[in-house]
Amino acid sequence: MAIDHDAIADRLITAHDNATELSPISAGDPSFTIPDGYRVLDIIDARRRAGGWKPVGRKIGFTNRTIWPRYGVGEPLFASLWAHTVQFAPGGRASLDPSPFVNPRIEPEVVFKLKGAVPLSDDPLALLSAAEWIAPGFKIVQSHFPGWKFKAADCAAAFGLHAALVVGKPVPVTDANRARIANLLPRFTLTLSRGDTVVERGVGANVLDSPALALGYLARVLAAQPQFPPLGAGEIVTTGTITDAWPVAAGESWSSDYGELGLEGMTLRFAAAG
Repeated sequence: MAIDHDAIADRLITAHDNATELSPISAGDPSFTIPDGYRVLDIIDARRRAGGWKPVGRKIGFTNRTIWPRYGVGEPLFASLWAHTVQFAPGGRASLDPSPFVNPRIEPEVVFKLKGAVPLSDDPLALLSAAEWIAPGFKIVQSHFPGWKFKAADCAAAFGLHAALVVGKPVPVTDANRARIANLLPRFTLTLSRGDTVVERGVGANVLDSPALALGYLARVLAAQPQFPPLGAGEIVTTGTITDAWPVAAGESWSSDYGELGLEGMTLRFAAAG
């Protein structure tokens, strides 16, 4: 029986808009593949744009290869970022209400804003030439699938698990600092804390050997899938978690430290609405 991609898009949109869980698509149809997932995502994106949602960039998930075995995923996945899901916190402090999200988790990431097309290259300097700035970020991911149990194809269809993104103080990428940033991105250590307790430390190389290289990966993947537009000037790209994704709850405060990379860390408080 042919896969009804429109019907799957209906189910995922309903789950998203009502903050509910649903069984993984692949559990009901083991033939559901990653290309099927992206076909569903394309349908969802078109419906969201028709409904007035404004795309502002992309997110890449599962670029951290150290966590692939934990989630049963073997490759990165991408999805759109939407204006109303992105919050800017140039002062380094922000708050979010976690109640609209389903099984939310936090991911500390490196975020780029693009000033031009990303070259199809593995040269970090060439890739960073497309960046206007680099910034710290907290990405909130969510799983509509119970227990965070799914296949990669389910993630591809389900918005790449995106819930929200908080972007901290940007640092311009210039001719003067580009080489230094390229050198530090795979080497720096990020420290993630909940309150006063260090939860995990991770290195930039966890993200496809460098967050800069994650940009190049995404450019190549999009070039092979012409139904999705290529990366371009003005887009925000968040490149994947440096650590594992950690569950969050109302009342918690999380912070990040980017070590020698030189980005100012962030503090994100999860507070209930009102």
